[in-house]
Amino acid sequence: MSEARPRIGWWPGSLRSRLFLILFAGLAIAYGLSFSILFAERYMSAKAVMLGTLESDLATSIAVIDRLPANERADWVDRLSRGNYRLVLGPGLPGVSDMSGRGAEIAERIEEAAGHKFPLKVESIPGDGKRLQAHLTLSDGAPLTIDVTPRGVMPLAEWLPYVFAAQMALLLICTWFAVRLAIRPLSALAAAADTLDPAKKGEPMSERGPSEVAHAARAFNAMRDRIAHYLEERVQILAAISHDLQTPITRMRLRADMADDSPERDKLVNDLREIERLVQDGIAYARSSHGSGEKNSRIDLSSFIDSIAYDYQDTGKAVTVLGVVQGTASTKPHALRRILTNFIDNALKFAGSAEIAVERSGEGEVVVTVLDRGPGIPDDMLESAMQPFFRVETSRNRETGGTGLGLAIAQQLAGTIGGSVRLYNRMDGGLAAEVRFR
Repeated sequence: MSEARPRIGWWPGSLRSRLFLILFAGLAIAYGLSFSILFAERYMSAKAVMLGTLESDLATSIAVIDRLPANERADWVDRLSRGNYRLVLGPGLPGVSDMSGRGAEIAERIEEAAGHKFPLKVESIPGDGKRLQAHLTLSDGAPLTIDVTPRGVMPLAEWLPYVFAAQMALLLICTWFAVRLAIRPLSALAAAADTLDPAKKGEPMSERGPSEVAHAARAFNAMRDRIAHYLEERVQILAAISHDLQTPITRMRLRADMADDSPERDKLVNDLREIERLVQDGIAYARSSHGSGEKNSRIDLSSFIDSIAYDYQDTGKAVTVLGVVQGTASTKPHALRRILTNFIDNALKFAGSAEIAVERSGEGEVVVTVLDRGPGIPDDMLESAMQPFFRVETSRNRETGGTGLGLAIAQQLAGTIGGSVRLYNRMDGGLAAEVRFR
């Protein structure tokens, strides 16, 4: 049997969260890559335009300054300067010639602009960001400095972050809607499986929707019908077996009763009684899974519980009611009585006495508990004790006369009244059997 893989700490546990994470992450990464590619393409285009413009403007400016008389150049340097470079008459500031990347590209464009006609040296000004100065000598020997301060090649619009945020929000909403649309049929199928009760003629699961969803719904409805058919066949088979066994059992008991008194006769009668009880309990268990067709009716809890206790007290059994029972409840009286009598019979068998307590929970449920002072059941066997034909061998053996179906019948009958049963060991010893219903 393969071992279960440990779940990664950051990986969500639900399918809805996993699908959402995968789809949203994939779409966000794809959108980010597309945005990055467009941004890079725009950056390279703007950079090429900027460098080309810088080269043509500088070539024009250098040519004009070189042709002007020396006494008129000072009046023209400001006119020929641009936003990303400034012309300065003089040697400029000292710098370093070690440049790389974008500085080297700008230096190359300045050299192209000078047309290789003038002695030129491009240097980077230390401690002043990306500022460059190109030092050249004009035709008459006068020094000229080109002070270059490169600007960003592609300024971002102020509205662009808001558009990006809106696009991500739209992507988030669309991903959530897609996941919700994909998971909804699974949720509907899980809800239908949780409420599956072949014994009741409920509404079938809707078969509308995409072809895959409709196919799954049809398969689920067909499975429910097959289960109901199999359960009905089981009841019919058990009913037929009961009918066929009752006759030979009755004949055998009559013959045993007519026989002479002897230890063997008593043993035979006891065996026949055990067989008959086992058959009757088996039929009761099969029928309890389908309900008895009993209708709900309103009962007075005090009178109902007292009547059960009095029936046992009339036969000399130690069954008492704890506290004062008040209020009414709408339930199936015969099913509830069978549940409580099964609990009480178990308590009497293994403890010799039983106590009945009734209370209302905060959720408006009625809780009826049968308490005893018997040996209880090991905690690791409490759940198994509700299974049919299960017995805890150390205390619940055939000498007590049980068949192991009482608690299983009680559990199935509790389902027919819309309730549940629970077993737990009492803190000070003994077992508590609880039925809870609205």
